[in-house]
Amino acid sequence: MNLSQPMDPRPSSVSRTAWLIVGLLFPVALLNYLDRQMIASMKSSVMGEITDIGSEENWGHMLASFKWVYAIFSPIGGYIADRFSRKYTICGSLFIWSLITYLTGHVTSFQELYWARTAMGVSEAFYIPAALALIADFHTGPTRSRAVGVHQMGIYCGVMVGGFAGYAADWPDFGWRGAFDITGLIGILYAVPLLFLLKDAPRTAAEIASPVAKPSVGTAITELFTNPSFILLVLYFTLPALAAWVVRDWMPAILQKEFNISQGKAGVSAALYWQGAALVSAIFGGWLADRWMRKTPRGRIYVSAIGMLCIIPALFGVGNAPSLGSFGLAIAALILFGIGWGFFDCNNMPILSQITRPELRATGYGIMNFVSMMCGGAADWGFGFMSDKGVPLNMIFGVFSCICILSVVLVLMIRPREQVGPRA
Repeated sequence: MNLSQPMDPRPSSVSRTAWLIVGLLFPVALLNYLDRQMIASMKSSVMGEITDIGSEENWGHMLASFKWVYAIFSPIGGYIADRFSRKYTICGSLFIWSLITYLTGHVTSFQELYWARTAMGVSEAFYIPAALALIADFHTGPTRSRAVGVHQMGIYCGVMVGGFAGYAADWPDFGWRGAFDITGLIGILYAVPLLFLLKDAPRTAAEIASPVAKPSVGTAITELFTNPSFILLVLYFTLPALAAWVVRDWMPAILQKEFNISQGKAGVSAALYWQGAALVSAIFGGWLADRWMRKTPRGRIYVSAIGMLCIIPALFGVGNAPSLGSFGLAIAALILFGIGWGFFDCNNMPILSQITRPELRATGYGIMNFVSMMCGGAADWGFGFMSDKGVPLNMIFGVFSCICILSVVLVLMIRPREQVGPRA
C-alpha cells in the first residue's frame, strides 16, 4: 500500500463516526490545557496569596515537577491505551485530573500546591497519547492531519481561554480559586456522558482475519528504539518544545514585567495571539499536509518543516522585543510562532503513524511526551533560575532559535515506511 494514496477498508458509517470522535475529544483537549494556562495567567495572584512560594525558582520548580511526572507516566499511559482500551484511558484520565483541578482551588501552602500540580501531571499524562492514537485509528491517510489539527484546536482554545484567567483572578468575588473550582466541576461532569459516547475503533476485516497480538513492553521498546526514524522524531518533537513551554508558562509574567501591564492583559496577550494563530494554521497545515501526501509520502514532513522555519525568526523576535521596548514586535513574533507551531503540531502523530504500526502509536507518542516533557520541565526550572540571575531574554531565546534550526534538519532526515499496517 502506498501511503500517498491510502485505502480505508471500513464502511462509510465509521468515517462519520471518526469525526464524531474528534468532536467528543475537542472539549477534553480544551480542558487538558486550560488548567495549565490558568495557573500561568494567575501567577501574581497565586504567589500573592500563597506567600511561602517565595521565589521565581520555586515557581519554576513547581512547573517542572508537573512536567516531569507527566513525562514519566506518558509512556505508561500510552502503553495502557495500546494494550487495553483507548476509550477507558481517556475517560479515566479526564475524571481524575478534573477532580485534582477542583482540589487545587483549595490549597493553602506551597507544598499543597506543589503536590496538587504533581498529581495533575500523573493524571493528564494518560490523555494525549490515547486520544491522538484513537483519532489516528479512525482517520486513515486522507483526513488524518486535518483530524489531528481539529483536535489540537481544542488545546489552543484551552490555552486562549486560560489566558483570560488573569481577569478572573483579579475579580474579588471569584478569584483564582473560583477558576479552578469551576473548571474542575465541568470536567467531572463531562466525563460521565463521554464514557457512554466514546468508542474504540472497530477492527478491520484484515485484523479480524489475522489478529495481531498486543505487543509486550519489551517488544514495544525494542521495536521503537531500533527504528532510526522514531529516534529522529523524538528529538524533533522535543527540541522546539523547550521554547514552547517557556513561552506558554512564562510569557504572561514576561509581558507583565517587561511592558508594565496588568496581569489580565498580560495573560490574554501571551495566550490569545499565538494560540489563535496556531488554531488557524493547524487547520490549514492539516489540509495542506493531507493534500501534499497525494504527491509524496513526505508531504507531512515538508509541512512540519515549513512550520519550524517560521518558529526560528519568531523566537528571535520574542527575545528582542523587550530590549527594543516594542510590545507590537512581541505580539507579531508570538503570532508568527503560533503559525509555525500549528504546522508542526498537527503533523506529529500523522508522521508517527507513517513510521510505526498501529499497535505502537500511543506507546510511541507517550515516549515522545516523556522526553519532551522531561526536557520542558528542565527548561521551565532553568528559565526561572536564569531570570533570578538576570540572564538577558534575547540570549535565552536566541539559543532556542538555534536549536530549532537543528530541528529542521532532523525532520527532513525521517524516512516514512511504505506500509505500517491496515490503519496506515
